[in-house]
Amino acid sequence: MIETVPYTSDFKSTWNEFVSTSKNATFLLDRNYMDYHAQRYRDCSLLFFDKGKLAGLLPANVGEKTVFSHEGLTYGSLLVQKDTGYALIQSMLDAATSHYRNHLKATAFIYKPIPAIYHRYPAEEDLYWLFCQGAQLTARSLSSTIDLSCAQPFSTLRKRHVSKARKCGLTVAEATDESHWKAFWNILTSVLLARHGCRPVHSADEILLLKQRFNNIRLFCVFKDVEMLAGCVAYLTDCAIHIQYIAASDEGRLYGALDLLFLTMLSLPVCEGRRYFDFGISTEQGGKLLNRGLLFQKEGFGARGICYDQYRLNL
Repeated sequence: MIETVPYTSDFKSTWNEFVSTSKNATFLLDRNYMDYHAQRYRDCSLLFFDKGKLAGLLPANVGEKTVFSHEGLTYGSLLVQKDTGYALIQSMLDAATSHYRNHLKATAFIYKPIPAIYHRYPAEEDLYWLFCQGAQLTARSLSSTIDLSCAQPFSTLRKRHVSKARKCGLTVAEATDESHWKAFWNILTSVLLARHGCRPVHSADEILLLKQRFNNIRLFCVFKDVEMLAGCVAYLTDCAIHIQYIAASDEGRLYGALDLLFLTMLSLPVCEGRRYFDFGISTEQGGKLLNRGLLFQKEGFGARGICYDQYRLNL
């Protein structure tokens, strides 16, 4: 019999310890990351105990009779250990939906599974459970990923841009102080406002706070002399490097700064021991709108498609 326990801050250390060894979790599911914007969401995360032993976690929030796993994160999912089989996973997910239906009067469950490139060990039992429950695929965003074990070469165009960047004297370096982060955030914000009329999901203060909490949030920059022209924020998980933010100034785009940046990054120690280099999605509106120019650029680096999905299950 599964015991379902709503998360409270009393379980924070227990939660984080489980996340650190889970077969499918990343540091985004650590409470020190999740809770930086806790005031924006009504948390309804669950812990599952099997015969008194913690067997799984479900990061989730609720709003308007709909439960999300998780609305404030790229993905959510039931988090389990390597030794957990399908029968127990099924029992925990059944218990979760029963809890949300009976205690929160929820009528829908939105589930964003963690893409397999982030799994420490195969962990797609939840996808089979969703299928058996009749869940509907409601969003599919296309991301671009390099398999570092057999990476494809850069395209001729990308190589040309790398040569141009080198001839212009551009250099790549990791950010070493707060001023670099703020300079990059100015570039990023300007680009997003000009192209999309929006700002970064994180403010400069929020990303600096998260950087202080997690050393695996890193910023790599391109400079011409001392002027920053481009950069990217990389999230380093056990299995993959995910590029959370990318931006270049007008001058940086002219000189091919991003081409030099990614060619350099792929040879850095941060890639050692990790299989995937994920550039992130090139889609909007849940995958209905594809930015073909952005996708073409990422494919030029040798990246190919993986999907970030979202399912809806009526309760």
